[in-house]
Amino acid sequence: MSIIPGEKLHYAETHFKFKLPWSLLYRPWPEILVDAPFQFVPSAKPLLWIVVRDAQRFPTLIKKMEIHFVGTGDNAKQIPERSLDLQFRATEQFCFYPIHLGVLPAGSYEIHCKIYARRIEAGSGKIIGKEKVFSRWNYPGLKPVPLKIQVLAEEPPKAPGFVAGEMHCHTYYSADHVEHGASPQVMQQAAKAVGLDFVSCTDHAYDFAYTTEDYTKEADTPLTRFDSLREEISVLNQAADMPLMIAGEEVSAGNSKGENVHMTALGPSGYLPGLGDCGRNWLDNKPTLKIAKLLEMTDAHCFAAHPMQPMGYIEKFIFRRGYWSHKDLNLDAAHKIRGIQFWNGIRDEGFKLGREWWIEELGKGNYLLPIGGNDAHGDLNDNTSVSTPLISLKHSRHHVFGKVRTVVKSDVKQVSLESLNEAFAGDNCYITDGPALWWELGEKKITFHARNTQDFGGAFRYIRIFGRRRNNSGKLAAQESICMESLVLPPASTDITVNTDDFAYLRAECETATGKFAMTSAAVL
Repeated sequence: MSIIPGEKLHYAETHFKFKLPWSLLYRPWPEILVDAPFQFVPSAKPLLWIVVRDAQRFPTLIKKMEIHFVGTGDNAKQIPERSLDLQFRATEQFCFYPIHLGVLPAGSYEIHCKIYARRIEAGSGKIIGKEKVFSRWNYPGLKPVPLKIQVLAEEPPKAPGFVAGEMHCHTYYSADHVEHGASPQVMQQAAKAVGLDFVSCTDHAYDFAYTTEDYTKEADTPLTRFDSLREEISVLNQAADMPLMIAGEEVSAGNSKGENVHMTALGPSGYLPGLGDCGRNWLDNKPTLKIAKLLEMTDAHCFAAHPMQPMGYIEKFIFRRGYWSHKDLNLDAAHKIRGIQFWNGIRDEGFKLGREWWIEELGKGNYLLPIGGNDAHGDLNDNTSVSTPLISLKHSRHHVFGKVRTVVKSDVKQVSLESLNEAFAGDNCYITDGPALWWELGEKKITFHARNTQDFGGAFRYIRIFGRRRNNSGKLAAQESICMESLVLPPASTDITVNTDDFAYLRAECETATGKFAMTSAAVL
């Protein structure tokens, strides 16, 4: 999230030199990238964006674009190659040009793109220099890879009376030395394409405190930039039948050891300060405020962000980053942490350790919500980022916008921040990158519902129901146990009813035949 190697992957910034005379990444061109949502629901019209960054410094003419489709799988289709005469004059810091792809039959596709561009002379507007041809992007030293999209045959499975959202993502207000995000408008359109009901834009508290034009220059006030995001989102939310956008925040906060950890806030009414690990203060990286103080400053639902994500020595010792602990949840206060976002775009070691911590807290009677997000900075299809500052870039297909969703019970016709606040105050949600999995309480019994479609692998590989019992004295058992596990492959529509007996809580996890995963919150009994 700042200038150090080994960080998460994001749209790459290649022009910042840290006041040094050279950079192997520097080119007198804007960053040019083609991006597209990773999937399209049946009601969405497939499109992609040409993203141009820093064109205010390097005005550029995007002359034309060639698009070649390659279908994969059983639904392979031969789509004719397209050549589009564009003549886009990119002259602003952030430019996002939509390209509509027309009707695409359901199936999976690789999209190979070529961009033809020429520079524009600043002031005169004259076209200068030789024509350049870029495949997918113009990032130096980074091998181009195709876009990969899936056009769904069915709407993504979702529990009735629930709404699905992206809980951790970044707009272009999170721009700094090595990264930038997409515009809120692009993210809203992408959310519509992938099938989301809401998006919590969690831009960095420390990026609000600095100008986008110069990442090292402090803004007059962070509140002004935070309010700008809120105003931009307010305009977008006036559109009918579009996902709700929320101006949230990712705050660098002090944990109980005086280290920097990250906390996301769902639609806070005002800016929450947190500059502890912003990468702009070199060795002066003490937390701005502790978690408890920040929670006193807002009534917004707050979540521990990627709490157990492994980190390197530079992050620990120079940027003073640490991990969350039980003490940091503020459980004895009036305003406590509401959930743990341990699924952060990928089921890696951070997911494993975060899930174990969440289960440990359940065993103490702390029924925190499991939260899924992606930490995407733009990143609609895959990720490009700075690997080693000034030297190299890298690519990944993790941390993609909207891929891991948090789905929360909210039986309202029109989702709003108020209805979401009410929903997250409840205890019924699930997190997923494909199937739907939820619970429904009855009289001395609970029913777990699992639903999937052929788009996400059809039948389930397994469905497991976990529980923790109370002993005769009412204390919780030391360990969770699997109280039911499918012995044969469950079909794509499965309902399992369990007697609640002496359980303190029950919850479920499932995985599809293609590795798509979902897990529920704990149903407290």
